[in-house]
Amino acid sequence: MPRLIPPRLRKAVLPVAGLGTRVLPGTKTTPKELLNVVDRPILSYIVEEAREAGIEHIVFVTGRSKGAIEDYFDHQIELEAQLLAKGKTDILEMMNAELASAGEMSFTRQMQPKGLGHAVWCARDIIGREPFAVLLPDVIVDGQPGALKQLLDAYADVGGNLIGVEAVPESETHKYGIVDPAGRDGRRITMKGMVEKPAKGTAPSNLSISGRYILQPEIFDLLATQERGAGNEIQLTDAMARLMADQPFTAVEYEGVTHDCGDKIGLLRANVALALKRPDLGEAARAALTSYFT
Repeated sequence: MPRLIPPRLRKAVLPVAGLGTRVLPGTKTTPKELLNVVDRPILSYIVEEAREAGIEHIVFVTGRSKGAIEDYFDHQIELEAQLLAKGKTDILEMMNAELASAGEMSFTRQMQPKGLGHAVWCARDIIGREPFAVLLPDVIVDGQPGALKQLLDAYADVGGNLIGVEAVPESETHKYGIVDPAGRDGRRITMKGMVEKPAKGTAPSNLSISGRYILQPEIFDLLATQERGAGNEIQLTDAMARLMADQPFTAVEYEGVTHDCGDKIGLLRANVALALKRPDLGEAARAALTSYFT
């Protein structure tokens, strides 16, 4: 019997309505997703990862005071004219490379802070009845290829629902969503369950759900009736656990380094790590850092 080819993945949801309380006061007037990592906003890295994976339509689920996100991917006519007049075409080209193409991006609001599951549900009418990706916009995964592309390669083989995971210390499992594995083939793990922030000592594994998903549209039907869970929020993890009763889930332990940029130290680590990798900045960054420890 020939293998069924999964439906093509065209769309991705980026939930960007969060207040960024872990990195206050920096996020008092600036959206968390637009905080810089080296010389680009966090969100720039996430959109780049989505585009690399072949995503054609990005749906941003925004909130109040997040208008700057939409502006970032639009033309800045006066600035562009100034750069052109001063001959700074290299900077202009970098800026223009990030602009949204016609119809590539949509923006919808999450009117109340009810959690990640609710944020994803807010995108239901734009996504429609087709598979889609979810990328948490404060998690940069430094990998080649990107984490979503690695999930997409697995999706082409197994279909269904996929979750990006990484191993964390056993002592840290209570901070994350954790998958319950049933079997493993290399970096692909068949799942039999998952739990959001398990109590210390009760986690079924040390594989944490780290902000990259490929989901089938039936998740929206479950999110519509999903009760509040951990943190008194509508958890995406809880709806996925319900969907697992009817559809297969595969965890993919992707290759790459994860930077939680919604955390002050995580943001600092991302700046250091990605600056050191830059051909144009790495040597100067290393010298600047070394000067503090000599």
